[in-house]
Amino acid sequence: MTVLFFLAGLTFLIAGAEALVRGASRMAAVLGISPLVIGLTVVAFGTSSPELAVSIKSALSGEPNLAVGNVVGSNIFNVLFILGLSALITPLVVSKQLVRSDVPVMVVLSFVVLVLSLNGSFSRTEGFLLIGGLIVYFWYLFYQSQEESVKSKNNLQTEGDKKSIGFWAKNAGLFLGGIALLIIGSRWLVDSAVIVADYLGVSELVVGLTILAAGTSLPEVVTSVIAALRGEREIAVGNVVGSNIFNIMGVLGITSIAAPAGIEVSSALTGFDIPVMVVAAFACLPIFFTGGMISRQEGVLLLGYYIAYTLYLILAASHHDALAGFNIVMMYFVIPITIATISIVVLREISARK
Repeated sequence: MTVLFFLAGLTFLIAGAEALVRGASRMAAVLGISPLVIGLTVVAFGTSSPELAVSIKSALSGEPNLAVGNVVGSNIFNVLFILGLSALITPLVVSKQLVRSDVPVMVVLSFVVLVLSLNGSFSRTEGFLLIGGLIVYFWYLFYQSQEESVKSKNNLQTEGDKKSIGFWAKNAGLFLGGIALLIIGSRWLVDSAVIVADYLGVSELVVGLTILAAGTSLPEVVTSVIAALRGEREIAVGNVVGSNIFNIMGVLGITSIAAPAGIEVSSALTGFDIPVMVVAAFACLPIFFTGGMISRQEGVLLLGYYIAYTLYLILAASHHDALAGFNIVMMYFVIPITIATISIVVLREISARK
């Protein structure tokens, strides 16, 4: 029954996110909001809504490790797994705007999370600061796309049937129905995850960083993979970056405010998982910069690191004897070779552009 509730909760979360995105996107488009802003705001919110619902439910239920672990694990999963998988399907195009503005924002925010976590919690005040940052970021996106927004509005105003009461009722129903599915799905998923953690004998933090993070990131997986298959390669990358930004400012911010006394952060998160999230975000800069795309080889690299990260969590949770040897191989061989390779590629790119 626990497995059934877990799968049902996951299904409700995915269906709810899809309904929310579809309804909100249509209404936003008719209001004249540009596709760019819709993608970086409405779609980012929609694909991150499972993380939001699960994190709020976890925080209110007194499960802070699930709440924060879900956000951190999802951001790591988005960069390493989703971008890696999408790049294996087809090399991904990276727009200049993404490299110049959005990726640096993601890197800075990841570092901000690390700094805020050092005192062992995310307070309500810090939550309000994150939400304030999200509002400023949204305002910046709207400001940058005003001309495109006007064109979009002029084109969509010719579709008179979309202004009918039926259109608004249908899409408002999708939006509200999506929220209802998210609330129900998050309750089932969180309750099931706690039981699974107890049954497997692992911490709730590990479950939040792996099973829960991967499950709530399925909307991003579907969006990016389908975009890659359709040749819409910029959308595949933009979806991940936008979702990571929203996860930090939106999900973590709202969850910190919703929790009565903020959210406690475990030393394990501060000491390992959040730094991994920072490094994963920072690694996007040289990878995105070289050639203006993510190659299949870089996709394999990203996927390999996600497998290594997950393996580390499993070995650490089970206190396996192989953990010490695994750490030595990663610290003294794999990581240095990766850094050296990326550095050489970046230097060649800079030299070629000169």
